[in-house]
This record gives sequence, C-alpha cells and structure tokens, in this order.
Amino acid sequence: MRPRTLDEVIGQRHLLGPGTPLRRLVESEAPMSLFLWGPPGTGKTTLAYVVSNVTKRRFVEVSAVSAGVKDVRAAIDNARRELGMSGRQTVLFVDEVHRFNKAQQDALLPAVENRWVTFIGATTENPFFSVISPLLSRSLLLTLESLSEDDIRAVLERAVSDPRGLGGRATLAPQALEHLVRLAGGDARRSLTYLEAAALLADDITIEVVEKAVDKAAVRYDRQGDQHYDVISAFIKSMRGSDADAALHYLARMIEAGEDPRFIARRIVIFASEDVGMADPTCLQTAVAAAQAVQLIGLPEGQINLAHAVIHCATAPKSNAVVKAIGAAIGDVRRGLIGQVPGHLRDAHYAGAAKLGHGDGYKYPHDFDHGLVRQDYAPEQVRERRYYEPTRHGAEAPIADRWAKIRAFLRGS
Repeated sequence: MRPRTLDEVIGQRHLLGPGTPLRRLVESEAPMSLFLWGPPGTGKTTLAYVVSNVTKRRFVEVSAVSAGVKDVRAAIDNARRELGMSGRQTVLFVDEVHRFNKAQQDALLPAVENRWVTFIGATTENPFFSVISPLLSRSLLLTLESLSEDDIRAVLERAVSDPRGLGGRATLAPQALEHLVRLAGGDARRSLTYLEAAALLADDITIEVVEKAVDKAAVRYDRQGDQHYDVISAFIKSMRGSDADAALHYLARMIEAGEDPRFIARRIVIFASEDVGMADPTCLQTAVAAAQAVQLIGLPEGQINLAHAVIHCATAPKSNAVVKAIGAAIGDVRRGLIGQVPGHLRDAHYAGAAKLGHGDGYKYPHDFDHGLVRQDYAPEQVRERRYYEPTRHGAEAPIADRWAKIRAFLRGS
C-alpha cells in the first residue's frame, strides 16, 4: 500500500502543497538533501520512495542500525559511478540516521556537499541533538506530524478496497474501523499491520475480530460523546479526591481508547493550579514537565510521564485558594472596580513622565528591611479587598502565616 506518487500520500499536507520544498524536489532535476523528522508511521520512508519513483532516480537504502562507514562510502561510490556513466541520479535514504555516530555522519558530507546524491535522512529524534551541524546546515529539515484520525481512516479504507491491499475481499464494520483508528495512534504502518492481522482471521472484519487479532480489548469510549466527558470528569474528581489508584484507572482508559495525550496533559496542568495550587507549588512544575515530555516523545512512552504527574497531583495536599483568588479579582474588575493606578506606581521611564508626576514618591522595597515598605499598591476602589485566602494545607500553611504578616504590615494594622 505504499504510495507511488505525492498525490497518493495521505497526511502531511503542510509538506505536499504547491511550491513546498518537497514538491520542488520532485519537479526539479537538481539534487537536494533533506532530513525528515517525525514519529513512527508518518511516512518518512514513503516520501523517500515517492521522490525516487517519481523522479526516476535510483533508490538506495542504508540502515543506520546495521551499516558502518564502509557501507556508506560504498553506496556513495556506486552513486558517483552511476552518475558519471549514465547521468542517473541516486536517492540515498538513511533510515534512523540519528543512530549514526559522528564518523559515519562525516562520511556523508562529501556526497551532500558535492551533490553526488539526493540525500534523505529519516529520524524520530530531534536532529538538532543527534545530527552533526555541518550535515544539518547543508540540508532542509522537514517535520512530519502524526496522522490525524481522518488520515488513518482514509489509509484503512483505501487498503480495504485497493487491489494492492485486500481488494474488496473483506468488509470492515464501522465499529471495527474506529477501533483500528484508535489503536493506530497516528501510525499508518501500525494500522495496516492490525488490518492485515484481522483479515487473516475473517473476511467479515468486526470489532470482535479486531480484538482477537491484536489481543487488545476495545475500550468503549466515544471521544465526541458522553464517555469522553464522563471519564475526564471522573479523572479530575479522582485526583481532587486524592485517590491516585482511581485517577490512574481513568488515565489508562483514556490512553487505551486513543484519547489525545496532549488533551490529558493540559487537564493535568490546569488541575495543578486549580486544585493543588500553593499547597504544593512543585505540582505545577511536574505537570508542565509531563506535558512537554508528551509533546516531545509521544506515546507509548509518554504514558509514564502522564502517570508521574497524575500520582503527584493526586497525592499532593489540596488548595483551591489560587482559583478562588483570581476568580474574585476578575469578578471585581467585571463589576467596574478598577480605579486609577496610583501615581507613584506609574511608568516613569519615558520622556515627560516626570512632569506628569509619574513615579514620584515611589519607595523601592529592596532599600528597606525585609524587602517590605508600606505604600499603596492597589487602586483606591479595591484597596481593602482580600483575594488570596490561603489554606492551612501542605506548603500553603507557612505561606499563609507569612502572607498574613505581610498583609497586616502593608495595610498598617
């Protein structure tokens, strides 16, 4: 089912439009060097094959897992010989190029510099960390994205009907199709592997056949329906109730059902401030780190980072003082309690500000004991309003004591 032309490629629309580097490579005679960076199953090898096929260039694949410097140089020498004898160019495709050491990558430089080959390197790792600068600076870096559910659905439907696939010999029930889409996780190769396994068991591919073929039960979960909202609600409430086991159960249900891990991570980040807050300020750090990790490495490994954050959030002391504080402040602003910024706090850096009295009388806290000085900070209309009311939970208890003293000092009581 590997596409033969760019028009057959599903997904990666941002790379395949008119005028894009990939289109120019296919439409021109000039050799070019590319790095294709993206998750597994997004079409890196496919795009290399398509470029070779459409441009009628020789295709030579070198696996960075097993090849050495000798293999790389032999492939380049053969490409130069072919170019000199027949004028035919070669696409040198290096899969898992991040596994090459510096010496192996150095061996590619002459071919890239002199354009003896059209070099295409595929990697699942960030090339800025894994590829030497001279090689990277001589190449275009194209980032591939995980296929969407619609893309995976199109891949499967084409495989069922296309003569190169099942050729209509099997039928795929709608529920089975959706289960395969969820199991794929944006990986087209995985979706086709599962489809082929199911087709070996039965011509009428139902959801039960898929479950048996891949040994993975279908989680009843509609990302657009009630289950989506019910499970995420139970997930949040379990963390709020400090039940780490229940929260992990709902996390597992969402992951296995194919929920977008970035959505789960965003909910954890919100929870860290909304329900934990200053009772454990490090909880937000963990949540944000987990969200970034998921963005960087994806699933399945990202599930460990999500679980890490869930356990931290669930077992942390709880406080909703932060969300109540900003809610109260926004409520006052919306009711019109705004007022003028005190003159001594206004910006005094621009020309003419001094004539307006901006900054006049401002007291620099660092010049005073304990970094505190009594002066008006809030507009007069809200000067006596109290927004942040800390709890006595966890790390917020000493903060509550300090804040009480600071507030009393600033208010003059």
